[in-house]
Amino acid sequence: MAKILVTGSRGTLGTRLVEVLKYRGHDVWEVDLQHYLGDKYIRADISEYRQLERVFEQDYDYVFHLAAEFGRINGEHYYDTLWKTNVIGTRNILEWQLKKGFKLVFTSSSEIYGEAIEPLLTEDLPLKKTIIQHNDYALTKWANEVQVINFEKKYESPIVRLRLFNAYGPGEYYHSYRSVVCLFIYRALQGIPYEVFEGYYRVFMYVDDLIPTIANVAHNFKPGEVYNIGGTEYRSVKDLSDLVLKYTDGNQKLVKYLPEDKHNTVSKRPDISKAKADLAHNPKMLLEEGLPKTVEWMKKIYLTEKRL
Repeated sequence: MAKILVTGSRGTLGTRLVEVLKYRGHDVWEVDLQHYLGDKYIRADISEYRQLERVFEQDYDYVFHLAAEFGRINGEHYYDTLWKTNVIGTRNILEWQLKKGFKLVFTSSSEIYGEAIEPLLTEDLPLKKTIIQHNDYALTKWANEVQVINFEKKYESPIVRLRLFNAYGPGEYYHSYRSVVCLFIYRALQGIPYEVFEGYYRVFMYVDDLIPTIANVAHNFKPGEVYNIGGTEYRSVKDLSDLVLKYTDGNQKLVKYLPEDKHNTVSKRPDISKAKADLAHNPKMLLEEGLPKTVEWMKKIYLTEKRL
């Protein structure tokens, strides 16, 4: 088995990835900004090069780079932190890769497809046409991919890129910069109004359909490849909201329907055939199955009475 470092290991996806990699027998090390007690955990800020010296005192076979500032609104409100963490942080990881020689798995985002209006988003699309990203988060993720491409060309750095599409599920704790599923569920449970843009479509992917695919890169690592990692269920954001209200017993009056979000793409539907072929990606969980599981988890976290 491999010795693997996971950056952003205490995040929503990082926590689950660490569990799966350990279950498969890998020697897993972690780095994150949170205060956390663990024999193989190192607290460090990836945007600070010298803080990573402790992390890379030892060698790794793979580094799964998940650490990032996430979200469009977060990127607008804290653009300086976003750019420093995502762009400088990723550059630091790439520099350490040159020194240490590990294989790198970089997690990108569907946001890099920006204004693309193609009915099916293929991995080669950004290199075939000019795409304008709508927000700073998307811009940083595309900047990251260009950084990766440059290091691959200049230094033959072995890197795989994964573009994630709308993952959701238990383990995502609420704050105002979270994913749309988390936002809708929490606000419906708490009776907080929220907005839904009509005519917008997405694929939604349950976390248990995503994490095994990410982990599979260690078993079939193809340097230079990029993969769309998304679900097969293509639904409107209004459909999502309606289901959330159903499973939370939420009040329809909470929802304000709007025609357009100028900072977001109307439709994002990925071609996931490469991920199916190379990484055994096999998304199966429908919203009608995954949402109730997520709702029940969030009820336990946020509605259970706290005992003194």
